[in-house]
Amino acid sequence: MKGLIKKATTTDTTKSSTTTSSSGSGILGKVLNNSSSLKGGLTNEEIINGLKEALATGSEKGTQKLSTVDGFFKDAVLKILMPEEAVKAEKTLRSMGMGKLVDNAILSMNRAAEDAAKEAKPIFLNAIKGITIQDGMSILKGGDNAATNFLKDRTITSLTEAFRPVIENSLKKVDATKHWNLVFTNYNKFSAQKVNPDLSAYVTEKALTGVFYQIGQEEAKIRKDPAARATDLLKKVFAN
Repeated sequence: MKGLIKKATTTDTTKSSTTTSSSGSGILGKVLNNSSSLKGGLTNEEIINGLKEALATGSEKGTQKLSTVDGFFKDAVLKILMPEEAVKAEKTLRSMGMGKLVDNAILSMNRAAEDAAKEAKPIFLNAIKGITIQDGMSILKGGDNAATNFLKDRTITSLTEAFRPVIENSLKKVDATKHWNLVFTNYNKFSAQKVNPDLSAYVTEKALTGVFYQIGQEEAKIRKDPAARATDLLKKVFAN
């Protein structure tokens, strides 16, 4: 009898060891083991593919909207206005009958941002390809903008490098630099406090802020609105 008990115990231990080995170990193992119970029986592959699809959909819709004519200019939230340090100059110039000059400068900044937004899509798609299990679980358990924040962390440097030259060229193409110089050449004639901020850097920053804001809006729709889940996989992952 003692021999039989000892043999059974050894067999159980071996079985337990095999189970642990097959499901992984350490942090990755815990993530893999927890994901099915957390997401109602979804496989890890479904979770990751669903997140990739959601990010791809959100980034594509967001950048497509902003890269069209008036994507920035006619959006009350995202429209790029004069930098804070130039607001006083704007008011002074408008009071002197130079409002049209200021309007042209503002329009040209928004046109440059719309032009640059086209550069974002391939950079986002490249970042989305690299999503791991750990990334996926963090995004799923995060807030309404967890996926957008993930993209921002992974792409902000590359996007800044890609946007800056496009915006510089766009500013020249739509005569923004000329309008800007005209605005502040006139203003500086009457003011002891000269204004000369880096226009390209300012528009680049505002353009990126707008892009991530718009993607965040798309992500929130997918999380909260079943109608925004355009595919069966999105419906399955986010319904859980």
